Amino acid sequence: MSVFSGFGKSKSAAVIAALFLLGGCVRLVPETGGPRPVTPSRPPVVAGQTAVLSGITRGPAVAGLGFKADNAALALRSFVVSCPRLTKRTDNSGLTVPGDWVPACTAAANWPAADAPRFFASYFESAEVAGGNAFVTGYFEPEIAGTRTRQQGFNVPVYAMPRDLVRAKPGDAQPLPDGKMPLGRYDEAGVFTAYWDRAQIEAGALAGMGLEIGWAADPVEFFFLQIQGSGRLRAPDGSVIRIGFAGQNGHAYTGIGSLMRERGLIGSSPGQYDGSLQGIQKYLRDFPDAGRRLMQQNRSFVFFREMTGAGPVGALNVPVTGRSTVAADPAFVPLGAPVWLQVDRAETSGLWVAQDTGGAIQGANRFDSFWGAGAEARRIAGGMSARGRALILLPKGVLTRLEQR
Repeated sequence: MSVFSGFGKSKSAAVIAALFLLGGCVRLVPETGGPRPVTPSRPPVVAGQTAVLSGITRGPAVAGLGFKADNAALALRSFVVSCPRLTKRTDNSGLTVPGDWVPACTAAANWPAADAPRFFASYFESAEVAGGNAFVTGYFEPEIAGTRTRQQGFNVPVYAMPRDLVRAKPGDAQPLPDGKMPLGRYDEAGVFTAYWDRAQIEAGALAGMGLEIGWAADPVEFFFLQIQGSGRLRAPDGSVIRIGFAGQNGHAYTGIGSLMRERGLIGSSPGQYDGSLQGIQKYLRDFPDAGRRLMQQNRSFVFFREMTGAGPVGALNVPVTGRSTVAADPAFVPLGAPVWLQVDRAETSGLWVAQDTGGAIQGANRFDSFWGAGAEARRIAGGMSARGRALILLPKGVLTRLEQR
């Protein structure tokens, strides 16, 4: 999630800088200490821009990057899982074609994990996109209190994708900048209009449609799970329902952290709140009515589906793995490609695999690292704000072909 990053669309998903610029992945400030992430400055994303158009340069020899055996083994496992998609899907970055990946994927299927560094050195060459200056945040899979059926204390509906949420037919609305038709609904007169927003949905616009797949206990926690785009509902009996991103209502995401800052609610003066997840949630709970209105300023609303089997699942439609998956912008990184990060956070430096996307994960060398589930994942993802260098690992021969164009 990275929504979004998310886990697939969203998913690419914790709240620091994210609350100020986030479209999908949740970025949290840790419970104790840790560096405070800052809002990154980045060039505007240009419609139609891709890795090829941004400039590609050869990087250093892969064998000299200094892979750690355990890190490379985990990346090899993620790469193998990605191969069925990688060898069939269109690469929107313009860097590769499906056939480029076949030799590496064929070899990876039976390659011993203990020898993973040699696999990457044997089949890949490194490339730097648009200068390679990387910014990395973190996301994780949150778990909140929730049940499958409504009961006392669990009154916040978790909705599946509504049947009347559709894309406009050509001619019924203006296309979006990417050429797609907007999401919305057709009213009783057959006129296309915007879909219900967060405030309208919370007021009951979808009640009685049979869309509830679960019920959450805390509207604040559920709000942030929606930002993440994926998570777990844990019932009092210990049972767990995993939910993943199914769709979104078509309204733009608004970060409530930025609204709080604009209103003077965030800061270190008396009466102000810390800009962390904990500080923002404290404000929402100290002032529930004002907090509800504030959350409703984010008109975007996420719908879910129940997830079974391995997961969560990222935008590549394969399970994402903590400490191995990164969300990336597919216009600049082939989804499924290994990525080498050398950044100012030791735990984030190393080999990753791009298996997810995120609404806020846009542009060259912008990544969101996935850390799994649980308290430790929350702590690391929450404090993650790393800068450094990124290299994309491409199958050998790709750079020569690109140079000959």
